[in-house]
Amino acid sequence: MAGASVSAGEGERLLEELVRTAQQASPAELPTVLERYAEAMGMGRAVIYLADLQQRLLLPLVEGEPDREVDASLAGWAYRTNSLRVEEDTSGGLTIWLPLVDGAERLGVLELCMETLDGIKLWRCRTMASLLAVIITSKRTYSDTFARRMRARPMQLHTEMLRAFLPPRSIGTGRVVSTAVLEPAYELGGDAFDHSFTEDFLHAAILDGMGHDLASGLATSVAMAGCRNARRTGANLAELVDAVDQALAKWLPDQFCTGIFTQLHMPTGVLHWSNCGHPAPLLIRGQRLLDKALEQDSEPPLGLPASLAGGSRQVHEASLEPGDRILLYTDGVVESRDEGGKQFGLERFTDYIIRSTAAGQNAPEVLRLLIHAILGHRHNELSDDATILMIEWQPPGQ
Repeated sequence: MAGASVSAGEGERLLEELVRTAQQASPAELPTVLERYAEAMGMGRAVIYLADLQQRLLLPLVEGEPDREVDASLAGWAYRTNSLRVEEDTSGGLTIWLPLVDGAERLGVLELCMETLDGIKLWRCRTMASLLAVIITSKRTYSDTFARRMRARPMQLHTEMLRAFLPPRSIGTGRVVSTAVLEPAYELGGDAFDHSFTEDFLHAAILDGMGHDLASGLATSVAMAGCRNARRTGANLAELVDAVDQALAKWLPDQFCTGIFTQLHMPTGVLHWSNCGHPAPLLIRGQRLLDKALEQDSEPPLGLPASLAGGSRQVHEASLEPGDRILLYTDGVVESRDEGGKQFGLERFTDYIIRSTAAGQNAPEVLRLLIHAILGHRHNELSDDATILMIEWQPPGQ
């Protein structure tokens, strides 16, 4: 049946039926539903693989299939490059690896095994992968099945609380991509990031709570909630930061956190930001770092009463050029030290991004490689949280 020809009308009917059935299926039932319809469409065996939290492994949604290494497999190549890969097996059949991507968010890969491949069947394969990515995204918001499958080991309680607030790693439109990574994945303390779209604006923020325990995670969670609440009521950037300050001062008066809040007007590239006691954002333009381009006078951390904060927060403005990349990061990124005491450092941090981008890596892959380099610098044992958020502005036609 895997090599059987399926008419155009029958193939479209089966795809439509797959979507309807998959939407109604539980996450545990999804692999069985997929297998049934893939076989009916002449695609043979079908397996969903999801990337683990650290994006090192692709883990099968069903038991009995092998894990695939992101950096050392054809499945991983499809994930890293967002591209299809075809290989011939020893019996003469074909294995198709397709990325599972929802917008800019990389979820994993889809494996399809069949005897032959033509243009119509390839279109069905791509369509199936696109539909499955959307279905997986919708189901993982209310199911622990996906969360459990994407974890290699148990997670600390304060990390569980903080991760519940995090948005997808990557979001994007035709004009902009915002992507982030954070470690340690299972013992995260007070670091977090946020990004979202409203009309023509990208909103992005990075936060670093004081300490490395449940209290620091709680402070960061309150700050994120205050940020989103203000944003969703139409607050401008100054009002948003003031709302976060007030929320922390009222509910957690003994806790503080640093952070940067940004708003990017996507049609024009005008960037506004407010820096609250945090390392200054970085601007990479034309394969080089523009030294101190976005550096401003330091302001107090978030959560201080107005009488101590010294007045209203400052909002700064800059105009981006097509292809510009904005980097927000926590101090754990550049202060990570190896066993000899040598820091990873700002120069190595920015140089890694410039070289990876020049090599043609997409934005999420650049950060995946970078965070693994930082972990390798510390032999996978970070002394502090390390979080990076990168905004890439590339308007259409540029």
